[in-house]
Amino acid sequence: MVVGIEIGQIIQDFSVIMIVASAMTFISFKFKQPLVIGYIIAGIIIGPHTPPFSLILNLDVLNLFAEMGIILLLFIVGMEFPIEKLRRIGKKALTIALSEAFGTFIIGFAVSFFILNFPFFDSAFAALAISVTSTVIIMKVLEELDIIKEEASYIILGVAIMEDIIIISMLAVLQSVSTSGDLSIVDILISIGITLAFIFGVLLLGSKIIPKLINFIGKFHQHEVLLLVVLGLAFGLSFISYQIGISVATGAFFAGVLVAESKVHAVTRILATPIRDMFGAIFFVSVGALMDMSLLYVFIIPAVILVVISIAAKFLTVFLSSKSQGFRSITSMKAAFGLSSSGGELALVIAKGGVDTGLTSAFLLPMIGAMTIITTFISPYMIKLGWRVPNKIFSKNDKNK
Repeated sequence: MVVGIEIGQIIQDFSVIMIVASAMTFISFKFKQPLVIGYIIAGIIIGPHTPPFSLILNLDVLNLFAEMGIILLLFIVGMEFPIEKLRRIGKKALTIALSEAFGTFIIGFAVSFFILNFPFFDSAFAALAISVTSTVIIMKVLEELDIIKEEASYIILGVAIMEDIIIISMLAVLQSVSTSGDLSIVDILISIGITLAFIFGVLLLGSKIIPKLINFIGKFHQHEVLLLVVLGLAFGLSFISYQIGISVATGAFFAGVLVAESKVHAVTRILATPIRDMFGAIFFVSVGALMDMSLLYVFIIPAVILVVISIAAKFLTVFLSSKSQGFRSITSMKAAFGLSSSGGELALVIAKGGVDTGLTSAFLLPMIGAMTIITTFISPYMIKLGWRVPNKIFSKNDKNK
């Protein structure tokens, strides 16, 4: 009887999630806003922090689905980045991405810790969250504006891709350090060493074995078997990364990178995407459900401050590093505008990662959620502005000459 009640609760929760999420995403679609905003608002509506009562009966089940959503979301993202593609992006994009990610993280941490007086781990996770740039949103906007083939667009996309890898690696280190609870230099270096050993081990050894295995399975044209094999790889590497104390997102992401090396990666992506969409939706809804909006008065001013700091830090680091790599001023400025807005799916993954450590404050998740909504909304306008302003500035300079 007890088991029956639990199953009934799960089915009820799942029904509520899907019905409310579908309604809110339809509204987001009609207003031409990213669907992730609809998912977050749906979570806020059904969550335990929204009066008069929670529409969700079992938050543990929601969190379980959310973890699966993270794994599948990052797995599909990783499939966009085959190793050869990463090599083609080149050292210039890597240099700019490193400057942007670490520069924004350091500035964000300093502002959070010394000015906003956040606790250490709140400052670290907040700084990492504002260092993120949404590759998906950027690509969509560049395509809609028909500027995706310009030089600045290639820089933006290359940097965004490299930045995803850097941020995921930083998240793995941060979660490893926070899990140990020890901030000694030795333990931090050990955490960094474990993370790097895992990543390079997966890429060096896995790239010689996994793609061949997937190609072998693909020869039989049995889509069900192929899907199970790649999902097994995703969850298997996620489990290993969890066991060694780093983020499950890291294992899932690099599982996707290995699958991308195979000849049938396009087929596997098509097969896995619907599953990703379903559990990804639940993940974003879960983030909204865990957001306590009654704390709005606590975090809204810091959230706005960090959004401004993020935009300024990203603009400065990208512009200066692009110039140092030999790009023209107009190209560097366009790239700086295009990459200056933080947010996106990965920021929410980082926020959830902070919650999972148990060391972050209650306000951190809703604050990063609110920042994600703000930056997701303004990102298209930042890119549009980034093409108008440099063109006007440098066209005037040309005329003055």
